[in-house]
Amino acid sequence: RRSGQYTMNHDHSKKIPDGASFDRSGSQDSLDELSMDDYWKELENIHETRGNNHEERVALVVKEPDEGELEEEWLKEAGLSNLFGESSGDSLESMVFLSTLTRTQRAAVEKRVETVRQTMRKKNKQHQIPDVRDIFRLQNDSKGKVCDGNEPSTVRTSENKNEAHDGTKGSFSLGTDEQKNLPEDMPSSDTDINLEISFSEQASILKDSSGGKICKGGGGDTLLPNFRLPKDKTGTTKIGDLAPQDMKKVYALALIELTALYDILGTEFKQQKAVKIKTKDSGLFGVPLSLLLEQDQKRVPGTKIPLIFQKLIAQIEETTLETEGLLRIPGVATRVKGLCQELEAKFYEGTFNWENVKQHDAASLLKLFIRELPQPLLTVEYLKAFQDVQNLPTRKQQLQALNLLVILLPEANRDTLKVLLEFLQRVIDHRDKNKMTLKNVAMVMAPNLFTFHGFGSKTIEQREFVMAAGTANVMRFMIQYQKLLWTIPKFIVNQVRKQNTESPKKEKKEKPVKKLLKKMTYDREKHEKQEKTPNDTDVPQGVIRVQAPHLSKVSMAIQLTEELKAGDIVARFLSQKSGNVQTLKKEEVFLYEIGGNIGERCLDDDTYMKDLYQLNPNAEWVIKPKQS
Repeated sequence: RRSGQYTMNHDHSKKIPDGASFDRSGSQDSLDELSMDDYWKELENIHETRGNNHEERVALVVKEPDEGELEEEWLKEAGLSNLFGESSGDSLESMVFLSTLTRTQRAAVEKRVETVRQTMRKKNKQHQIPDVRDIFRLQNDSKGKVCDGNEPSTVRTSENKNEAHDGTKGSFSLGTDEQKNLPEDMPSSDTDINLEISFSEQASILKDSSGGKICKGGGGDTLLPNFRLPKDKTGTTKIGDLAPQDMKKVYALALIELTALYDILGTEFKQQKAVKIKTKDSGLFGVPLSLLLEQDQKRVPGTKIPLIFQKLIAQIEETTLETEGLLRIPGVATRVKGLCQELEAKFYEGTFNWENVKQHDAASLLKLFIRELPQPLLTVEYLKAFQDVQNLPTRKQQLQALNLLVILLPEANRDTLKVLLEFLQRVIDHRDKNKMTLKNVAMVMAPNLFTFHGFGSKTIEQREFVMAAGTANVMRFMIQYQKLLWTIPKFIVNQVRKQNTESPKKEKKEKPVKKLLKKMTYDREKHEKQEKTPNDTDVPQGVIRVQAPHLSKVSMAIQLTEELKAGDIVARFLSQKSGNVQTLKKEEVFLYEIGGNIGERCLDDDTYMKDLYQLNPNAEWVIKPKQS
């Protein structure tokens, strides 16, 4: 049955001249039918490899949620579970959180709260669940002003509460209320990605200005737009630059923002829920990612990427990336299977002989590793949302959705995906020799990331044909724009800053700790009779005090100028060398913004310090190595 579907794959694309199965993505980037060949070949190889051990595979059951269950789960994930249930009284923190949301983000929350409310009423639950209107009363009282986190900058977003549904009134504007088109601040170029205004707001404005419809962005498939991020003077924030407590807030905001974006674009956003299944609790292939990292960290502390994954990539690169058909040409199935068993037995012992592994075998093992994960690398929760990116109208919106989805992935999945995408880009960099273009690599890798065996083969096979071109396009996007995808949008960072400023509990907790730390510092300095570090009050206006406990010069007062960047400050410290302090290189230490309206943020070298100081005047500035 299965082989019948795939063996004649050469004819698949040619047999369907009307392109019926590609219609869904035809308006955006659909890949020409002949190039689909690589996709079907790869799928055939996958089925062949899986053939023998398919019976022992346990299908991962995706639980069909009851009414309201998804929404309840969603509110929990967004950190808003205290809007319903037994703890619904304690919602002061939620109020602060909600007050920082944009109009579209609030609409997404309202929609889910209303569903949960109706479901609970039907089930006649005892829990008190507040009326949606009560939850948002605070914001409505403040005359409908929306904070999209841009408070400290010049961007002011105002909203007319009496907005008509046709979008004729109350369009978002910056500064002037009568302006109805896209705000001036929106990038004029199609290739500029605006990170200052919430993506869902941008989609809403676009929808309003085009009479409720967003046209699908057509265009040739071979050239993807050269998207870029306009320079942000207060610095670009990458995933990994923020402290865990702020990343938690980023996660909740990204979830709400993605949902709001999908709502506006009319695409259903549903997180899938997997029923737990029994998985292997040791080994290499078919072991949950988290468990694999746990066992690797016992051997190599601080490991963030599975050791076997790192080794397979290194093995492929060791030969040369110029081999023609790399990743496309499979290793010999029986040999790959034998190597797989041998690796299971000898990898951790250190007795496995890597010289026996041919390059195409290593590439096949790498793909096998990804496919055999008990839960997909893109996770059960979000795999469907990643697939659905292909249905969003414009390329820019597809990129925005992918950006938010990458933020939502668990750390282990995200780190492993990053290493994979960087490797795939290195393969593409040698395309003149290996004949593996972006399109070819995407074709070959898409089935490995998107067609997940655990969902049971039947449903996937029915959808595979429809999904093929679309998921290959999503794969291309992920490879091509990987640098952009690991950026945390500025509007989200600003919303986090606003939450930190207004958080009710923060003050009480931090004051005694701060007092104690100040006293300890004071006592130590007094005791050691070191060069006195002036208090903030002693630092003149326009001067910041930068601490560098790891460097020979431990503290310096820095005069802020219009052009001074974070990188200049680090360079100034590093030029002050003295004898016995461990020498750190420029790429090992960074300037951090700590406290004020952010937990901790690692600054990129191009951050203009005066602009950032105006955004967060109460921060402390410390130079230190980046935490691994």
